[in-house]
Amino acid sequence: MPWKLLRDKDKSCLKTRMIIKVKVKTNSGKQEIVKNDNGYVVYLESFPENNKANLELIKLLKKHFKKSVKIKSGLTSRNKIIEIIK
Repeated sequence: MPWKLLRDKDKSCLKTRMIIKVKVKTNSGKQEIVKNDNGYVVYLESFPENNKANLELIKLLKKHFKKSVKIKSGLTSRNKIIEIIK
């Protein structure tokens, strides 16, 4: 997915962003990111309780992309929309 130009609300700062689809598999015993036709599948070690899996997902994606990462939608779902900001 290509990077798109994004302006902050005050229009003084320009950023670029990329939106990706992620399917999360929790309690898998490993941390892995696999790219497929529909986006990414991310395997996490955490259980999906008390936001642990979401925090592990953000940390893993930040490390993988070396960019700022934000969950746009799907906080309580396996299927998530992630925004990566350059």
